[in-house]
Amino acid sequence: MGVNLGGLIGPLVTGALWGWKGFHWGFAAAALGMALGLAQYLLLRRGTIGDIGNRASNPLRKAEAPRYLLFAGVGVAAIVIAGLMGWLQAERLAGIVVMVTLVATVALFAVILSSKKITEAKRSRVVSFIPMFIASATFWSLFQQQFTIIVVYADQRLNRDVFGFEISPAWVNSINPIFIVIFAGVFAAMWTKLGDRQPSTPLKFAAGTFIMGVAFLLFIPYAGGGANSTPLMWIVLILFLFTLAELFLSPVGQSLATKLAPEAFKTQMIALFFLSVAVGSAMAGVLKRWYTEETEVAYSLAVGGGSILVAVVMVLLNKWIVKKMAGVR
Repeated sequence: MGVNLGGLIGPLVTGALWGWKGFHWGFAAAALGMALGLAQYLLLRRGTIGDIGNRASNPLRKAEAPRYLLFAGVGVAAIVIAGLMGWLQAERLAGIVVMVTLVATVALFAVILSSKKITEAKRSRVVSFIPMFIASATFWSLFQQQFTIIVVYADQRLNRDVFGFEISPAWVNSINPIFIVIFAGVFAAMWTKLGDRQPSTPLKFAAGTFIMGVAFLLFIPYAGGGANSTPLMWIVLILFLFTLAELFLSPVGQSLATKLAPEAFKTQMIALFFLSVAVGSAMAGVLKRWYTEETEVAYSLAVGGGSILVAVVMVLLNKWIVKKMAGVR
């Protein structure tokens, strides 16, 4: 809810300034907000987070430092060389990020699973996270299209007239946070009320990817329409489904990563969850290349159907994943 309060207010402010003074003012407001956020974090951190994070659970030994410094140096050198050779072009960036994050994911899973610091039961829990990583990446590859396809859709296709006032297309990005703020508490209360009767985590992931797929299928009824052809309430319905899908998967995924994490790799498991977000976010940019008004129906069927297929696989794997989770719900 805290994140989405900012997500609600941010587009309203930047969208209003964009319409009033232009893009530079919108970006300036974002930069000012980030600066204020950093300042309050630095000034208040001792009173808010206290000593949390001061002591590492699995500190790096001095003997290991040169190896990791070498890895970091090679990574920086590769980026510099790629830039000098002209490989880091804007149109290639999404694909590059997908590849880099996938390599990082495989490497991190390999480091954790091959470690002698974890027991077989905890290794089993890490294995159980692999299909949920894939489901999470699938979800985010659709969800993050709020900031690619839906932005353009809101600008060019959406009827944004509200009682004679045309709202900024940027304000559409505040619809999902509004729903999150309203329904986050509802979902939290629902899971608390259900207790042990609530569905397993794999089934929650399946619900999230299924609902996300259905949301994209709802673009089909207004496919191929011209300017102002899609009613505002239709995109509100679609983004409501985005919200339900997010609430089934995102907070659950963050919580799950901490529960499945071996003691020596708690931070790395959280990193793996956010790597799924990174893969999905970059894939949203890759997928955007195949979306046009002419391919809209085929595109919606492909990405929506693909997400639903992942949901079906998660349901079929539910018992196996739960067994691998070794007692974690």
